[in-house]
Amino acid sequence: MKKFLLIAIGIVILSIVLYFTFLSTASYSEGVRSGELIKVSHKGIMFKTWEGEISQGISGAQIFAFSILDSEPEVIASLQEMEGQYVQVTYHERYRTFPWWGDTHYFITAVKKVNSPFKVK
Repeated sequence: MKKFLLIAIGIVILSIVLYFTFLSTASYSEGVRSGELIKVSHKGIMFKTWEGEISQGISGAQIFAFSILDSEPEVIASLQEMEGQYVQVTYHERYRTFPWWGDTHYFITAVKKVNSPFKVK
């Protein structure tokens, strides 16, 4: 009985480790989105995370909310400098997230300033 209990506990622990390893490394999708950067903030009560929003429509009806990992300080600094401007962000989407990573499933890995297609020359 003791051997069975140890094997069962080992399987449960291994399953939990594999599940969290999968969540921390697997990417559901990757891509690029463009829009006017309307918000970048550092928020949270227990876990402070970096969050932002991009307006992808003329009236602001289409908002893309994203998170930035603390391990990306150059991306955070760039986003803070470009707030209010038209930007293009590279992201990857995760299946699930942890509370200390951010509120959304979308994590920004790169950002660059681009010209707005809505401005008349």
